[in-house]
Amino acid sequence: MTESVTRHTQPRQMPGTPCWASLLVQELARSQEFYHRLFGWEFYSGPRQPGPYVRALADGHEVAGLGEIVPGRRLNVAWLPYMASDDADVTAGLIRERGGTVAVGPLDADDAGRMAIAADTAGASFGVWQQASQPDSLAPAATDVTGAPVWYELITRESSAAGSFYPAVFGYEPAGGGSGNGDGDGDGPHDPDGRDYVTLHVNGEPVAGIHGVGQALPRDRGPYWKTYFAVADADATARRVVELGGSVVHLPADTPHGRVATAADREGAQFSVIAHP
Repeated sequence: MTESVTRHTQPRQMPGTPCWASLLVQELARSQEFYHRLFGWEFYSGPRQPGPYVRALADGHEVAGLGEIVPGRRLNVAWLPYMASDDADVTAGLIRERGGTVAVGPLDADDAGRMAIAADTAGASFGVWQQASQPDSLAPAATDVTGAPVWYELITRESSAAGSFYPAVFGYEPAGGGSGNGDGDGDGPHDPDGRDYVTLHVNGEPVAGIHGVGQALPRDRGPYWKTYFAVADADATARRVVELGGSVVHLPADTPHGRVATAADREGAQFSVIAHP
């Protein structure tokens, strides 16, 4: 599951911009097969993390990463968004100052950049990524590429604490709004319907959302970040997930931004897919 790729000059990511989606799994080869057959991803190795790691490509563009959990280490299998930073060490300091925790790093990921894994004040995990200065790197995927991440959404009990934490750490411009259909898992990006929702902006552009779902948040899971991937047909993708051994958490439904479904892969990692109109 590899292919040749074309390298391009990659522009600097503005601090706070979600720039990467990563998933640590128990069985890397099995997960590669699942996402290859679901999204058509191809893979190539590196940078090496504490365990094996591969980067996924869609249409010759980097879209996500998969890593294998170090044997004997207990971690939740969940998609993790990485937020861009000009200085991962400074950002880690801000996370601690604002009451969050830094569980891993900051540390170098070979020569690709510097990373950290942290959690906000309610325990939702996210990553920090400082890209290394490199003349060549893979171009990020456009939002119309099937299998590319197109939106990131924090699912939490209420948005006020997170709505203060993330702007203080990353400099986001927050704006109130609404999202969701009352099922506790949102129905798509930044829907202005009056529910407990904060949209995070970088330079005036919406980049992520915070959805407060109240008591609908599962007690055994806690707050978490959810990644949306672009697809051509949400219904067909949901059926394909089941055929590949995954499950559908929320059936496809129409939203103002497209048709959305939430699914889980073979190891239980949840993600959403969205087919834009």
